[in-house]
Amino acid sequence: MDVSSGGPWAGTGLAPLSGRVLEYLVGHPAADSPTVAAAVGASADEIGRALRTLEDELLVIRIDGRPPRWEAGPPRSSLGSLLARRRSELAQTELYMEQLHGIYRAVSRPDAPHLVEVLEHGEEVSARYAYLLKGSRHEVLHLAKPPYVTEPADGSAHRHPAEFAVHEGVRLRSVYDTEGFTDEVSLETALRGTAGGGEFRLSSRLPVKLVLFDRTTALLPLHGDRPSAGSLVVHSLALMDVFAALFESIWERAVPMSLESRQDWPVPRQVHGTAETDERTREILHLMATGMKDDAIARVLGVSRRTVQKHVSEAGSVLGARTRFQIALLAAERGWLDGGLASGEGPRRPAGRS
Repeated sequence: MDVSSGGPWAGTGLAPLSGRVLEYLVGHPAADSPTVAAAVGASADEIGRALRTLEDELLVIRIDGRPPRWEAGPPRSSLGSLLARRRSELAQTELYMEQLHGIYRAVSRPDAPHLVEVLEHGEEVSARYAYLLKGSRHEVLHLAKPPYVTEPADGSAHRHPAEFAVHEGVRLRSVYDTEGFTDEVSLETALRGTAGGGEFRLSSRLPVKLVLFDRTTALLPLHGDRPSAGSLVVHSLALMDVFAALFESIWERAVPMSLESRQDWPVPRQVHGTAETDERTREILHLMATGMKDDAIARVLGVSRRTVQKHVSEAGSVLGARTRFQIALLAAERGWLDGGLASGEGPRRPAGRS
């Protein structure tokens, strides 16, 4: 493994020599210092400093004896903890950068209204999103539609989920486009966004991607089909009213949905000539009525595609319908779609949430 210029260790804060020492100990447990020095081609003093650094970072442990020996910890847990600390430090630096930028704007052009900012790089957008989310104190409104910004192959844009959490007491409402549930990345985006107890609904053909923070700042992409190409940060209060009205209009028409209880429930059955439907069937029919395909419904509810098709087929038999359109129409006429999904409620919210 080439670590002559930092290589895979550059993002950890470890020196290249420390990385080489750790690599050797992973494959050669319980080695003493002279053995390590000979293996990596370094002096005893250099190896001593590298081993102390690795011990301070909890990456290796010292085994007492004569001479003492060294052993690497499990890389997944030990290096994982180190990387988590580095990510936290970088997040704090990014927040401080935003504070400094605010001072810079105020000093450089104190009379400028700064109603709209342009963020041209994905890193800027991600940092500002995390900053605005952490700074929200009342409400976050979210319209999400594909395409989504995905993580680069090298993982450089990865962020810990805690960086995207809202404060306790902040109401988070999200509407996702039904077309956004066509792959695992899209579903993971929704799961992460609602993991903190946010309310979640589905709608088709959302007009725009948008996040509204406390109705004072909005974030939306410069190009709807290329979200990684930059975003606009809007501070105009007049536009905040327009964005909020747009969101509320979409929210009222959207279908409530919960991702917190995704179990495989029984299929509907015929009882004395009447239709007995269970909650899972109602969920599937609701999503089908929004235009979602079977694969997408299966991903949202955490069941197999075959389970979805079985529920739809059984519902069609009970209703005497042959096509999906007929099933949705007759289910609505019978009141099976009344009240929204999950008994008309969105996700259950933790205590203290408004």
